[in-house]
Amino acid sequence: MATEKTFYLETFGCQMNAHDSEKVIGTLRRQGYRQVESEEEAGLILYNTCSIRDKAEQKVFHRLNDYKRLFKAGKRFGVLGCVAQQEGEKIFERAPHVSLVSGSASYRKLPEMLSRLEAGEHRITGLDDRQTDETFETEFTARQNPYRGYITIIEGCDKFCSYCVVPFTRGKERSRTSTSVLAEARRIGDLGYTEIQLLGQNVNSYRDPEGKRSFAELLAAVGEVPGIRRVRFTTSHPRDFTRDIVEAIDQVPTLCDHVHLPVQSGSARVLRMMAREYTPEWYLERIAWIKSARRTISLTTDIIVGFPGETEEDFIRTMDLLAEVQYDGVFAFKYSARPNTPALVMIDSIPDAEKAKRLQVLLERQREIQRINYSKQIGEVFEVMVEGQNLARGQIAGRSSQNKPVNFTCAQPIAPAPGSYLQVRITGAHPNSLRGEAV
Repeated sequence: MATEKTFYLETFGCQMNAHDSEKVIGTLRRQGYRQVESEEEAGLILYNTCSIRDKAEQKVFHRLNDYKRLFKAGKRFGVLGCVAQQEGEKIFERAPHVSLVSGSASYRKLPEMLSRLEAGEHRITGLDDRQTDETFETEFTARQNPYRGYITIIEGCDKFCSYCVVPFTRGKERSRTSTSVLAEARRIGDLGYTEIQLLGQNVNSYRDPEGKRSFAELLAAVGEVPGIRRVRFTTSHPRDFTRDIVEAIDQVPTLCDHVHLPVQSGSARVLRMMAREYTPEWYLERIAWIKSARRTISLTTDIIVGFPGETEEDFIRTMDLLAEVQYDGVFAFKYSARPNTPALVMIDSIPDAEKAKRLQVLLERQREIQRINYSKQIGEVFEVMVEGQNLARGQIAGRSSQNKPVNFTCAQPIAPAPGSYLQVRITGAHPNSLRGEAV
């Protein structure tokens, strides 16, 4: 009797990685593998990795070291994703018990790599260079989210911001055809999903290889797929953010009223050093388009503090931009050097304590902005999609179309199922969430 093929997969990082893992899981199942819940149960142990944040590599190697004892029990190990692409065959040197190293651009070759692994090979690599034109598409996606379907419409990045490792780990920008995207959207709708999220390192940099649809036109078309009630997209790059995206959100009710538009800094000088290729004024023009929409569109962003050479005056300009835009959410981080990036040659002379101080100042100011913004919604009624329950508080957890968490009470004797929709009146607000009651 043949030994059952089992695997364990742990995912680090962003939604792109999470969706890549859904594709990997689907491919492995297609190859006869069964997913298990722990490393100890698995014959094949996989880590899908992210290298965006500081010390990402150390985290992966610590995890590999923690479980290398299982190698003696016949387990096989594989490292996937951005750290795999970044570190390459050096992973075999640091962790000799690893048998498979594959970047995301090579996942389409997984069946072949798995066959080689099963045949007894010990050092298998899938490390495409950044020139590949292929994307990882599969009909075998094993969707893990019960109510939201993810579709990657563009892979990679051509922007080469000086701090960012993505172009070196994900490769150049390469888009899927609008025909294939819409076919997958219809499959998702047919499966009963009501929300779709379009993904890309720079999702709005999408260029249809068929020449049929712009990004805004693709958004609108996905929003018209039968059964779909919400369409989200992330992450946008300001350089490719066009006015017709706002017009599409205004015209198609299923497009969610939320835009995530990373600014990174409010200083023109720092933006130049970051190679962002826009000015604060140029960015604020896009914000003005969004704020002039007929619908109220929620705005969120990313900010890096303590970039090499950032002065106190530069930081003040970021704080000024924060006050002007009045974001509903900010993901802010201290700068940390990443391998292969142009910023590595810059002198990172800002002490970590100063970076931490600036980050704290920014987060405290943003918390106050959000406290005021969220409190303005008390008394309003929103459609909320249920995501789960907070049993300790006796509340239902959900999310508005503006991507704001809403915790609410419901008089129904049976809790509404994840993925269902309810009208909720907002009765209270916190800096990061809303509180309410089902109407």
